[in-house]
Amino acid sequence: AAYFIRLAGCDVGCHWCDVKESWTHSIDQLMSVEQIIENVLASKADSVVVTGGEPLLYNLDYLTECLRENNIKTYIETSGAYPLTGNWHWICLSPKKFRQPLDIVFDNADELKVVIYNKTDFLWAEENAGKVSKDCCLYLQPEWDKREEVLPLIIAYVKESPKWKISLQTHKFMGIP
Repeated sequence: AAYFIRLAGCDVGCHWCDVKESWTHSIDQLMSVEQIIENVLASKADSVVVTGGEPLLYNLDYLTECLRENNIKTYIETSGAYPLTGNWHWICLSPKKFRQPLDIVFDNADELKVVIYNKTDFLWAEENAGKVSKDCCLYLQPEWDKREEVLPLIIAYVKESPKWKISLQTHKFMGIP
C-alpha cells in the first residue's frame, strides 16, 4: 500500500481526466508539508505517490526531503510538462498530447504510462517510447470510461509488441477512491 498525495492545480486539462476536481484549489484545501508528513507517518505507509492535478506545478524539493528523512520512498506521476523538482525513487511519466513533456523528464523517467483513449494513441505511445531510456518500463492504460472498448485493443497490441505491459487502475476495480 502507498499513501497518495494528490496536489491541486492542473493546466493540462485532459478531457478524459477522472479527477477534474483537482484542477483548482481553494484556501481551505491548503495543508502544510509538516501536516502532510504527519498524515503519512500516521498511515504507516512506507511509500508515497505524489500525483495531481499536475504535481510539478510546485517545487517538491522540501516535501521529498522530509519524506526521505522519515525513510519514506517517493514516487511521482506527472505529465512531464514542467521541470523536475524533488528527489524521487521512481518517476512515472504519463505524457499528454495537450502539453508536451520536457526532455529532462523523458531522460529521468523510470516508467512511461500512456493512456489509450482511441486507436491513434498507440502511435502517440510509440513516439513517446522513442524518447525514454531503454530501461524505462512501458505501460499502456485504458482510459477508464472507454476501458471495455480499448482494453481488447491494448491486449492485442501488447501481444504484437511485448515491450509494452498493461496498466490497470486496480483501485477503481476495488472501489478505492
